Amino acid sequence: MKLNVSFDLPLRRNPYKGLYIAIEGIDGSGKSTQLHALKDYFEEKGQAVELASEPKNELITGQLIRKILSSEVKIPSVAWQYLYSADRVINHEQYIEPALQDEKMVISHRSFWSVLPYGIMDKTGNEYDYSVANNLLVSQGILSHYHQFVVPDITFYLQLPVEEAMKRLSQMEKEKDIYEKKGKLQKIAKGYDWLIEQFPKEFTSINSEQEVEKVTADIIARINK
Repeated sequence: MKLNVSFDLPLRRNPYKGLYIAIEGIDGSGKSTQLHALKDYFEEKGQAVELASEPKNELITGQLIRKILSSEVKIPSVAWQYLYSADRVINHEQYIEPALQDEKMVISHRSFWSVLPYGIMDKTGNEYDYSVANNLLVSQGILSHYHQFVVPDITFYLQLPVEEAMKRLSQMEKEKDIYEKKGKLQKIAKGYDWLIEQFPKEFTSINSEQEVEKVTADIIARINK
């Protein structure tokens, strides 16, 4: 028995008045730092801001994902992708979309785009298996009750060499997760390069080797453009 599925699935754009911004990048690229710097800047300007993250730690799904990331719990990789999708559906329907509908600026630490650079990594240690990338794109479209996830209005990719990321991570006082290893970060960086090549109009790359304030200024300039 063979099942042939073929269809075009357009990205679902933000239909609300609020602005949806996502910050992507490998671990150690400065996403959390920029998240809070942007929040402070725009709140000072009188803009209502809602911070978001994927996974969302407050959700039971997000808590389980964190346990998997810290190697406390192990599940099959396919189940892990379903878990991320379940967390994303709840997050979007209960938090992100209501905030956008209330005309808030939502700034998210990662978005559904992360599923590609992290999800297509071959756990056997070989190079990327890009053949599964389109399947993951389709799954992210159909697993949210057939309406898709809202695509961020602007997605910033904080570009940083893996060597510098490893240096930063070694200086952080936080629990390390399974991706914070040089070999894995190199593969994830390649995944982002592939993703940006496929969707060049969806990403704005920012040099994250610059001083923190300069990175923030570059992001703000693009938002206010």
